[in-house]
Amino acid sequence: MAVCVPEEMAETAVSVPNGMSETNGMSDTDGTSDAEPIIETTTVGSFLSDKTAKVFIAGHRGLVGSAIHRKLVSLGFTNLLLRTHAELDLTRQSAVESFFAAEKPRYVILAAAKVGGIHANSTFPADFIFVNLQIQTNVVDAALRCGSVRKLLFVAPSCIYPKLAPQPIPESALLSGPLEPTNEWYAVAKIAGIKMGQAYRLQHGLDAISAMSTSLYGPFDNFRPENSHVLPALMRRFHEAKISGAKEVVVWGTGSPLREFLHVDDLADAVVFLMDRYSDLEHVNVGSGKEVSIKELAEMVKEVVGFQGELVWDATKPDGTPRKLMDSSRLAGMGWEAKISLKDGIVDAYKWYVENVAKQQQ
Repeated sequence: MAVCVPEEMAETAVSVPNGMSETNGMSDTDGTSDAEPIIETTTVGSFLSDKTAKVFIAGHRGLVGSAIHRKLVSLGFTNLLLRTHAELDLTRQSAVESFFAAEKPRYVILAAAKVGGIHANSTFPADFIFVNLQIQTNVVDAALRCGSVRKLLFVAPSCIYPKLAPQPIPESALLSGPLEPTNEWYAVAKIAGIKMGQAYRLQHGLDAISAMSTSLYGPFDNFRPENSHVLPALMRRFHEAKISGAKEVVVWGTGSPLREFLHVDDLADAVVFLMDRYSDLEHVNVGSGKEVSIKELAEMVKEVVGFQGELVWDATKPDGTPRKLMDSSRLAGMGWEAKISLKDGIVDAYKWYVENVAKQQQ
């Protein structure tokens, strides 16, 4: 199984304008000012009652960003700022500052990132730490400097928790132990994104919050055989076996490990909930709170896809981590819970896969 591919956010960026915006809302000092930092902002008003305001979705064509885009459109938001990578390169500071100075968004949802599986992380570690740090630094700082941003939400994946974090994983587990070595470069960058939001809140009063998502799936997922995660990988393999008439599909391990999955549309719903109701320093876990064994998951995907052959488990191959579950009780205590069942979510994801991926490969 590939390591966490955070939800794939990506896509954003370009045109480099001629000038840089003037600093707005941030003192031009060498960091030695004796001024007291601004601690915590309070509720700034209802996001859901501000549907004509400009909302910048960074990474709107990835798994997470596209779901957030769909959700805001369905809710009646009418002034969404969307830029592809060809239109705005988030790694270029001058381009990002000029975009923010010109557009002056009121809300920012940062779901853009460079993502990949184990092979990509191992082959290009410098890219994963450098590009993600650039994106986050440029967007968060420009959000402060432009002077118009009322709230910013940063999306991070749960694979940045320590490799041996307690189960279920509470928010307090962040930075409590060593990271998973196969994606530590990416993880370090995303942790820095959370911490940057916290620092800008403490020092400058920027209402920056972070949402930590569990394993996601849904439309615009990564189905590539070389680095897809377990659920889309199973979906693709069962579909290809059904089409080819194969008699069996072999899956690594015993099927005993437990995993948590969340449909990306549920994450988008949680993002809107947090944008509307949450303003505090600590990041918030967003999960379904429900575990399923890999064996149960495989049987469910097999049924949805309609593969009639045999499912064979290769117990000589490793199972991986026995359990990965997030503690999302904090969010549940605020009144939010996932709405899409795993079975219904798989049906939805498979329909999208057939119509948008499988057809292109025929």
